Amino acid sequence: MASLYQEFKNFAIKGNMIDMAVGIIIGTAFNNVVSTLVKKVVMPPLSLLTDDVRLGDKKYILRQAAEGVDEVAIGYGELMEVLIDFVIIAFTIFVVIKFINRFKKKSEDPKNKTVETPKNIELLSNIEKLMEEQNAMLKKKQ
Repeated sequence: MASLYQEFKNFAIKGNMIDMAVGIIIGTAFNNVVSTLVKKVVMPPLSLLTDDVRLGDKKYILRQAAEGVDEVAIGYGELMEVLIDFVIIAFTIFVVIKFINRFKKKSEDPKNKTVETPKNIELLSNIEKLMEEQNAMLKKKQ
C-alpha cells in the first residue's frame, strides 16, 4: 500500500496529472469554440447555398408521429454537422501540432543559435562530440 501511495505521489508531483488536467480543460474549451464556429459561422452560409436547408434538421422518418405515438427518425443531418465539427477540429489540431513541432525541432538542433537549446540536448551533443574525438584518437593509435 505504501508503494502505491509513493507511486501516486511521484505521478502527481512530476506534473503528469496536472498536465493532463490542463490538457483536458483546454480541450473542452477548444471543443466549445469549434462547435460555436461551426454552428454560427460555417453552417449559416452553407444553409444559404442550399436554399435555407438546415443540415441539423435533416432526418429520415421511420414512423410518423401520431396520437400517443412518438416519431421515430434517423437524424443524419446532425451526424453531418458532427462530422464537419470533427474535420475542423482534426485539421486545427494538425496545424497547431505542426506549428509546435517546427519550434521543437529548432530548439532540439544544437547548431541552431537562434533558439536556446534545452540542457539535455546540449549535453547529448557534447557527449557526441567527445565520442567522435575519442574514436578519432583510437583510430590514430591503430
